[in-house]
Amino acid sequence: MSTSKTKDKYKIAVVPGDGIGREVMEATIHVLDALGIDFDYVYGEAGDECLEKTGSALPSETLDIIRDADACLFGAAGETAADVIVKIRQEMKMFANLRPVKAYPHTNSLSDDIDFMIVRENTEGMYIADEESYTDNGAIARRIITREAEERIINYAFNYAKENNKTKVTAVHKANVLKKTDGLFKEIFYEVAKDYPEIATEDYYVDATAMYLITQPETFQVIVTTNLFGDILSDEGAGLVGGLGLIPSANIGLNAALFEPVHGSAPDIAGKGIANPIAMMLSAVMMLRYIGENEAADRLDGAILKVLNEANILTGDLGGSATTMQLANEVKNNL
Repeated sequence: MSTSKTKDKYKIAVVPGDGIGREVMEATIHVLDALGIDFDYVYGEAGDECLEKTGSALPSETLDIIRDADACLFGAAGETAADVIVKIRQEMKMFANLRPVKAYPHTNSLSDDIDFMIVRENTEGMYIADEESYTDNGAIARRIITREAEERIINYAFNYAKENNKTKVTAVHKANVLKKTDGLFKEIFYEVAKDYPEIATEDYYVDATAMYLITQPETFQVIVTTNLFGDILSDEGAGLVGGLGLIPSANIGLNAALFEPVHGSAPDIAGKGIANPIAMMLSAVMMLRYIGENEAADRLDGAILKVLNEANILTGDLGGSATTMQLANEVKNNL
C-alpha cells in the first residue's frame, strides 16, 4: 500500500467534516506534529455544516485540495455522507477501500488473535446509487459489477496479501442467489488466484461469513468483496474488536488516497470532547505507510499500542474517563 519513496515535505489535505470528525482530527494533527515530519496541511470543508453554509456538501474547492495533495485525512460526514465521501471516492477513482480489523488490549475483543484486512471494491455495486423513481409497488435500484473493476480489486487483495506476508485470501459473495453479478465476481476471483499459487484461497457466501466472523474470526487474513458487503462486514468486524472507535480505513486509487475512521459523525457526543480518536490516529498510521514514512508509522502505531496496553488514559467507550485530547497527549508522550 505504501509508495516507494519519502519526500522532504508533504502536502496533506485535511477535511475534518462534521461532528466528532473535527475533534478526532484536531487530536490526530496534534500527534502528527510531534513526529518531526514536515507536513503542509491544507484544510477543506465538506459535510452537513458545509452544505448549510455554502449550499454544497462538497465544494469543488475541496475536491481540488484533495486532488493536489499527497494524501487526504478525512474526519466524518453526517447526513450528507453519500454526497461527500462516496463522491470523493468516485471522483478520485479510489477503487480500493481497506478496513483492517485487529484486536487490541483492553478493548473487549471477542478474541485476542483477530487480525484481518477487508479489501472492499469502492466504485460500483449497489453504491453507485442508481435508483429509479418509485414504482406503483415500491422502488428499483441497479447493482453494477464489471470485470474490469473486480479484476482490479481482487488483484489488489492478492498483492496486499503477498506484500504483508498473508497466506490466504477469502472471497465473499452471494453467487447462489445473485448468479450473474456475484457469479461473475466468484469466477474472476478464481481466475486471478491462478496468478498467485503461493496464496491459499476460499470463498464464502456473505451470510455464512457474517456467522464465521463471530465463530472463527481468527481464521481470516484477507477478505475481498464487493461494495455493500464490505461495508456491512467491516462494521461487524468493528464489533469483534471493541467498537468503531478502533477501526481505521484507507481509500486508495492510482493517483489519490484518502484516510478516514470508519465511525460516523456521532452527533450524540459531538462537541463534548469525549470521542475516541484512536481510529483517526490509526488512519493516520495507514497514511504514513502510504507516503513511505514507515518508521514514523511504526512509532505512532507503537505509541497507540502502549497507551492501550497501560490502559490508564482511555476514553469512555473503552471504559475510561479521559477526554479526546487527554488521550491524544498520552499517545504523544509515548512517541
